[in-house]
This record gives sequence, structure tokens and C-alpha cells, in this order.
Amino acid sequence: MTEELMPDPAVQVAGTQEIAPDVLVIPNHRAPLVPNIGVIGGTRAVLVVETGIGTANAEQVLALASEVAKGRRLYLTTTHFHPEHAFGAEVFAGHATYLVNRAQADDLTAKGPGYLEMFRGFGGPVARRLDGVRVPTPDVVYDGGYDLDLGGRTVRLRPTGRGHTKGDQVVEVPDAGVLFTGDLAETGQFAIFPWFPPYDTDVSGVRWLAVMSRLVATGPRVVVPGHGDVGGPHVLADVRDYLRELRDETWRRRDSAMGEDEIVAEVRALLIERHPEWAGQEWIEPGVGCLCTEHAA
Repeated sequence: MTEELMPDPAVQVAGTQEIAPDVLVIPNHRAPLVPNIGVIGGTRAVLVVETGIGTANAEQVLALASEVAKGRRLYLTTTHFHPEHAFGAEVFAGHATYLVNRAQADDLTAKGPGYLEMFRGFGGPVARRLDGVRVPTPDVVYDGGYDLDLGGRTVRLRPTGRGHTKGDQVVEVPDAGVLFTGDLAETGQFAIFPWFPPYDTDVSGVRWLAVMSRLVATGPRVVVPGHGDVGGPHVLADVRDYLRELRDETWRRRDSAMGEDEIVAEVRALLIERHPEWAGQEWIEPGVGCLCTEHAA
């Protein structure tokens, strides 16, 4: 992408919304490379979910969280290792305890440096946001799930297994019925498939679909997607249905021994016709490529 096509991925803390008692969301306003960011409070501690990309964004998030916390202990977690979600975590060092699941920690170590260079390669405001940024190191790495007691409120950190990445986790606030999904779910756009062979092929359309089916069954009241508008349980169902649609249309053509280029062209045209209002059309092709490799797996 050129500098003209890639706007500044600035977090706008002024638009912070309370979606449930002591559960705040800094919405991304559909800005590229800006995630929805959560601030979840209990009587003794506050948990921040995501940092935004780069130091300046993370400093704004930390300032807001510190104001909300009013002396309560701070924690930070991220839903997965991608730069707009996690590459501001170093700002929280000394102010908050950063905790993530084991597979995400492994992704940060193994893939973080490469993603940092790839995102810097976008140039312009994205590169400037990443100037001087280092890949973060978590303070606490957990296996299985992690129940974080904030005081009068327990937040559940739950790895999902491989889906959008190898290290996805969701963040549940059971007493409020709120679920933070990271990029397992988006609204108003095609599912993001980071399918970059041979460098990164951990995304799995088949396993992602299974993850979404499980999340739908949990029945949250409010869903905070990685990008796009906060919504209800339909957000999860819509992504599940799209992934099923993408799989079925790809595999139907794969069954007929159609070449991958032709599959991409047909499936892309069909899905754009069915979802003309969705952004992110560039993610259809890698989604088809991923599912072609999983055909009959």
C-alpha cells in the first residue's frame, strides 16, 4: 500500500464508550489498522485489552486506563500478536502486568520481528508509528485458560486454538455478557486471512470455522470484534456463516479440479456480489488460497 492509500492508524480515545458497567471500548471507527480496545474494571484492578499500533497510541491508552483505574492495579492482555493489537505493549512496562497465552507468546517471539518489518514496509504514517518500537515480551505466560480476578469481577482469558492465528485468545466478561474476539470476528468486512506462504501459513479456515461455531454457542450479549462496530451475538454468527460460505464455494470448485486462479476469480466475484457493502475485498483471495490447501484435509 502507498502512503496515500494507508491513513494514519491513530487511536481516538475521545470516542470511548461504556458498553456495560465498568466495561469501556475505545472504538476503531472503522479505521484501518486500528483495533477496538477494551478497558475492564473491577474493585481492585483494571484490565486493558489491546494497545493500538506503536508508542504514541499506547501512551494514550495507558493514560486513559490510568485515569479510569485511579490507583487500582493495571493489567494488559492482547488477543493475538499482530502489530496493531500488541505492538505498543512495551509502553505498559512498569505500569501494568502484561499476560498472554502460550501460543501467542510463541508467535510474538517467532513472528513478531518479521511482522514489525513488514508493517514498517507500508511506509508513511504506519512506519512512523512503529519508529523505535520493539516486539513486546509478556510478563506472565499462561497455559490453558486464565481467570483474572479484578475484584468483584472475574475476566476469563481463553485461548481458542488455531484460527486467525496460531495464538488467538478471547476475553470474556461473564457478569456483563461481553466477549472481546480480536480478529476472529470483524463487522462490515471480509474475514482477515493472514495467508502469506511460505512465510506465514498458520491461519486455518477450517479450524477458524470450528472456533466460531463454539463461540456462537456461548451466547454473549455484547460482542467486541477486532475491527468494526460493536454488536450482539449476530456478529459471531455472521462470521461463522461467511467462513462456511467461503469454504463451501471454494471446495465445490476444488472438487471439480478447477485451477486455483479460476477458483479465486469465481469465488471473489460471487462473494462481492453477495456482500457488496463489505470492506476488505483483498482478503478473499488469501482465504480461498488457505482453504484450497485444506481441501479434503
